[in-house]
Amino acid sequence: MKKFFTFLLVVVLVLLCLRIAGVWKSEPDDENKDLEPVEVDATADSVAMEQSTHLKFKGVPIDGSLAQFLSRMQGKGFEVTSGRRDEIHRLEGDFAGFKQCEVYVSTLDNQDLVSRITVCFPIQDQWKNLYGDYKTLKEMLVEKYGRPVSCVERFTSYMGDEDDAWRMIVLQNGECKYVTRFSADEGDITLSIERREVLSGFVQLVYQDKENGQVVRKSAIDDL
Repeated sequence: MKKFFTFLLVVVLVLLCLRIAGVWKSEPDDENKDLEPVEVDATADSVAMEQSTHLKFKGVPIDGSLAQFLSRMQGKGFEVTSGRRDEIHRLEGDFAGFKQCEVYVSTLDNQDLVSRITVCFPIQDQWKNLYGDYKTLKEMLVEKYGRPVSCVERFTSYMGDEDDAWRMIVLQNGECKYVTRFSADEGDITLSIERREVLSGFVQLVYQDKENGQVVRKSAIDDL
């Protein structure tokens, strides 16, 4: 009889442990609770993305919840490399023929709604390579979106011979302005050259969805 009660006690303890483990497993930590994978029908989701009226990034509408957008980007081969910070999430992946680009996903303030995508292309420490990236992307954007609505490409100071070293120094001093803007019915795209570390820079591409941008504007107007 004593052995029977001992066996029964062991069984109860095992079942209790399994139940506790199941509860812990089913409750994700608060930080990543909103980033749980979104289960959707692949065919239906593909049709929904195709029919979306929002600006698209790599075929994915710049819209919806952060979890949904990240799930779709992971389906495109991107890897989530950081958690949320100031409403921004970072991914890495290949884009437009460039390897290991950093992609920053921004949501509206206090809203789980994706509105802007920023792409940072590989860092370059030589002007010819930096400008080469800019020129290549600009040509592809013109082919897709047509003539830019504005384009500024100049150095705002003169320091002697305009060689590659001089251009990188001027970039580091914040006296280099290369910005080209495109406009589409769904939103705006801005291409620019930005400084990064000492005597280095990178090309940046920003996608701003028009519909969700209007949500921001309406919220600002309501505050007045």
